[in-house]
Amino acid sequence: MLAPDTWDDFAALVEANNGVWGGCWCIGFHPDGFTGSPAGNRDAKRAHVDAGTVHQVLVYAGDEAVGWCQFGPPTEVARIKNPKAYEKDLDRLPDWRIGCIFAGKGHRGQGVARAAVQGVLEQIAEAGGGLVEAYPEQVEGRKPQRGAYFHTGPETLFADLGFERDRQIAKWRWVMRRQVP
Repeated sequence: MLAPDTWDDFAALVEANNGVWGGCWCIGFHPDGFTGSPAGNRDAKRAHVDAGTVHQVLVYAGDEAVGWCQFGPPTEVARIKNPKAYEKDLDRLPDWRIGCIFAGKGHRGQGVARAAVQGVLEQIAEAGGGLVEAYPEQVEGRKPQRGAYFHTGPETLFADLGFERDRQIAKWRWVMRRQVP
């Protein structure tokens, strides 16, 4: 889990990957969102870690962090993609949301995202379970995306882990849900 004692591992992974998407530091789904600069995003993320207002499973290969999956209650993972379409047919908020998933360069296609999401589901079960939502991108029926990285994950990953489509909120993005006991 991302915590003050694992911050250096997380920061090394982010820095080795150009700040992730040019400096987001995995802050975009937090209520305060982006600060306007990579340094500001880094500081904001560190403040969330120090305050305990972040849930993020880190995936390791040996002693090196190679990926993560961010999750949390809607108050913590407050910003999602396509919010207007999401709110249009919302019947109830989930107990948990999965925000972004990241695998570092050289570790993609090796099961890092799957391990991260499985780790999240384990953490949610340990916390008492509940309704979990994710907002992945559809990959079937779509031309291959050269060099693309689906920061909310591919729909197929979530389907493999027992999530079901709830509703479409963009051309290639779905709300998928799963109840975790």
